[in-house]
Amino acid sequence: PWGDCRVWLRGQLCDGGRWRGKAQPRGGARVVTGDAEMLAELDERLWTFSAEDFGPNCRADAAPATLAATPVVLAGSLADCAQDDVLVNLGLEVAPGFERFARLIEVANQTPEDLGAARQRWKHYQALGHAPKKHELVPAGVQA
Repeated sequence: PWGDCRVWLRGQLCDGGRWRGKAQPRGGARVVTGDAEMLAELDERLWTFSAEDFGPNCRADAAPATLAATPVVLAGSLADCAQDDVLVNLGLEVAPGFERFARLIEVANQTPEDLGAARQRWKHYQALGHAPKKHELVPAGVQA
């Protein structure tokens, strides 16, 4: 059963690969969904980390062998995505098809627009009978 709602700063999503460890499924992939611009930025960052923080990923339309071997799958739409372990939603809206995932992680920026959208998603999940949990992560280099 899923239920994590994590509040992360978008600009810090990839700092040191911190978010990847928080969403690590056992033997499966994390599917990351959001708008095309955010996924392109994340794709670039995952491939340009330091050697210690390298984050292999592929798009949801990659070859089956690539999908099976890749821990992070970037998907603009979940309709054609076969994975169902962990969903990381970077979008402002509820991701259509989120229900089939074992775990859902929502990501919100600290801007009023993003936080407002996150509150609406939170209420949506509660209305469906889920009990999301909020986790605030402090960006790398910032004192809590």
